[in-house]
Amino acid sequence: MNLIRLNNNANYLNLFDHIMNDNMQKNHNAACRKPATNIIDNEDNFELSLAVPGFEKEDIKIDLEDNLLTISSEKEVENENVNFSRKEFAYNSFSRSFTLPKTVEAEKIKADYKNGLLNVTIPKIEETKLKKAIKIS
Repeated sequence: MNLIRLNNNANYLNLFDHIMNDNMQKNHNAACRKPATNIIDNEDNFELSLAVPGFEKEDIKIDLEDNLLTISSEKEVENENVNFSRKEFAYNSFSRSFTLPKTVEAEKIKADYKNGLLNVTIPKIEETKLKKAIKIS
């Protein structure tokens, strides 16, 4: 059996590091496009909580069209280092859409953003149920 000596070539290691860093960056960007969301179905409303750290409330857009609630944002990542030899433009963005039931009051939806957590409260319509005893003749 012959032993093969491993050549720790610096170019090979740089290429490996470059590939790994690119893959990690792609995985990081993929995670940023779809923020983790908790949905609570209360008796009076739905509560959505989205984890969107690094965004400001001015960056976030909430739209409602035909019972489709869309929460999205896009912003350029600021890099204070001006002495870079290579920079690829970077954007943090995400978009999440939720189909709302017809039993919500769209006009009364409220949103609050604090410390990287976006909370959206969607009130339900109070359904007045007609209950009547019918006399059989």
